[in-house]
Amino acid sequence: MTVSITDVARAAGVSASTVSRALRGRQGVSDEVRAQITAVAEQLGYTASRSASSLASGRTYTIGVVVPYVGRWFFGTVLDSAEHVFSAAGYDVLLYNLGSPETRKRFFTRMPVRKRVDALLSLLIPDDEESAALRSLGVPLASTVGGARPGFTVVGIDDRAGTESAVRHLVNLGHRRIGMISGSSGPQHWTTPVARRQAYLDVLAEAGIEHDPALEADGDYTVEGGERAMTELLAASRPPTAVFAQSDEMAMGALRALRRHRLKVPDDVSVVGFDDHELADVIGLTTVAQPVAGQGAEAARLLLRQLDEPGAEAPGHVQMPIRLVLRETTAPPRPRGPQ
Repeated sequence: MTVSITDVARAAGVSASTVSRALRGRQGVSDEVRAQITAVAEQLGYTASRSASSLASGRTYTIGVVVPYVGRWFFGTVLDSAEHVFSAAGYDVLLYNLGSPETRKRFFTRMPVRKRVDALLSLLIPDDEESAALRSLGVPLASTVGGARPGFTVVGIDDRAGTESAVRHLVNLGHRRIGMISGSSGPQHWTTPVARRQAYLDVLAEAGIEHDPALEADGDYTVEGGERAMTELLAASRPPTAVFAQSDEMAMGALRALRRHRLKVPDDVSVVGFDDHELADVIGLTTVAQPVAGQGAEAARLLLRQLDEPGAEAPGHVQMPIRLVLRETTAPPRPRGPQ
């Protein structure tokens, strides 16, 4: 016979509503009671009826996620952590990978998520027209990229503060020829490279270091791009003694280029990244650590909270902590004439 939610409630000694809240990850149930209910449900072989729940609540129990580059580490990590939170609460994920201008335009023209999702997590930065289209869905919206915007809960970090700590570290070590590997904002409207570049320029000015355009190169936020950019910087008439890469993946590419040119890190060139990639500790990379997985999980929790408490005011912007992690890729410049 089919096991009902009432059977689980009776066996666990709780109400059916408590069983429902516990199995869907809702608030108001202690960890001990949730564990007990989960164990009883598994023992009895209970499976919640998605169609019945949807009819009763009017929900689809599906969260939409739009992402520009699902194969890149940052976005993949955010997506994975958010999906774990959604799944534990009984929600499925409907993923849209909008990596090209064509697919992005088609998505915002057709809006295929309409009436198919209860909430939406955006891992891309929508322009004004796209933001209006997302708000027209009438569902909770969250993001982990860009700054605060109307109608969205944005979970992010202070890009300027992170960059300032990285570049100041190089200045304090005595470097004067400090290069930067960045990524362009391009058609995806990224604000991150703009904010980090401005912070880089501000720290140089603060330290009395004249900006040299030849010490900047575009690395496209990839390992391969970072390698190309570092090679370009090394070809300058006066190459840098230190480099700030706006992402760890670009920093890894820079390290590969330096190794190919038989230059030692940090003896010949110091390198600082940004992210604290899962491999950063393995290669000893000095970097600005940000909680990438934590941002995805927090955004997911805030979306679920808005679904559970529709009358509550949603936070507009949540700033996560960052910190400079010192490892083996930075050191004072070797004396070799003017820097």
